[in-house]
Amino acid sequence: MLRKILVVIALLGVIPGPVYSADQVASESIRLTLPPTGYAVVGAEMNVYFDNIVLSENSNELKFVVTSDLGKTESNRWTVIPTEAQVGDHKWEVEVFRGDKSLGKQSMKWHVSPAKLSTPRNVSILIVGDSLTHATHYPNEVAKRLDQSGLTGWKMLGTHKPQNAKAGVAHEGYGGWTWARFLTHYEPMPDPANRKRSSPFVFLDGDKPKLDVARYFQESCQGQQPDFIIVKLGINDCFGANPSTIEETDKTIDRMFQSAESLLKAFREAAPKAKIGLCITTPGNVREEAFTANYKGKYPRWGWKRIQHRLVERQLAQFNTEHTAKQGIELIPTELNLDPVDGYPVDNAVHPNVTGYQQIGASIHAWLLSQLEQKAN
Repeated sequence: MLRKILVVIALLGVIPGPVYSADQVASESIRLTLPPTGYAVVGAEMNVYFDNIVLSENSNELKFVVTSDLGKTESNRWTVIPTEAQVGDHKWEVEVFRGDKSLGKQSMKWHVSPAKLSTPRNVSILIVGDSLTHATHYPNEVAKRLDQSGLTGWKMLGTHKPQNAKAGVAHEGYGGWTWARFLTHYEPMPDPANRKRSSPFVFLDGDKPKLDVARYFQESCQGQQPDFIIVKLGINDCFGANPSTIEETDKTIDRMFQSAESLLKAFREAAPKAKIGLCITTPGNVREEAFTANYKGKYPRWGWKRIQHRLVERQLAQFNTEHTAKQGIELIPTELNLDPVDGYPVDNAVHPNVTGYQQIGASIHAWLLSQLEQKAN
């Protein structure tokens, strides 16, 4: 197993991820990476796609052995449709082999929630994100599944309601946006039809733009604060990072985390009772031709794979701490349950097809049910 070192930089609030020596990076290390907890719901399929948890150009060369009383292992994934008898927590461990050689072993926990809430309640949700949120497929999926769970009193807050949004679905999701853009961007002459808009959280204060999330809730949400804030950002922040070394990639991730910490602090101050769920950055399409179709060789698949995997390592280090838990911040493991083959069209590198978006929605819904289950108990 690789030795992992975590160092806290108190002034910036940025926590480096695992530190690897040059020999370790050059070796056949797969940097197996799991979140602490996964979430599933009775009667709903949930998966761990093995390519998404290792750093490998070809995970088909590896063997994954899962030990758990939950689900079954297939060649490219572990999959489960939980039953009522499986509600609760389950240990889950995976060991990865190349031939007979073990390359790593890690464990996590899966929590299975009932299909329907025993005590339905009203709940408000704010979703913030980039083009994957703008597409609105996964917010629609979350809404559908909340209805199926008996939570008919849900409300999505937000000023953005694309034409394909189902009844009641709204969000703050915009193509190409980053943590920094939500934090600072002000457009004096907005033109949404041409993608010219201010951050919904930035307002003119006198003659200067100012981040004011409390004002956003007051003016854009009729004074209502969300019970849950779900953020799915990171791809645009880091897509252009230098993947040649971990140190170079980390420079970009460090800048992203500084913006993230500032926006999260503003969310926390404006909505002190809200639970904040941060979606772990989803993997891209496994097909090289998808990256070629979109980026003409400028951004190859292996480059993004290295950046995304490092970003996942850093997100786990940054937001899975005692401090973030006290701040009501948790990680949503959206990176596990996205099929990197059948969850994508053949010609798009980072934007899923409907199946992939539904898988993202399933992961978010399962996390939400686990939180509501806790509140009911």
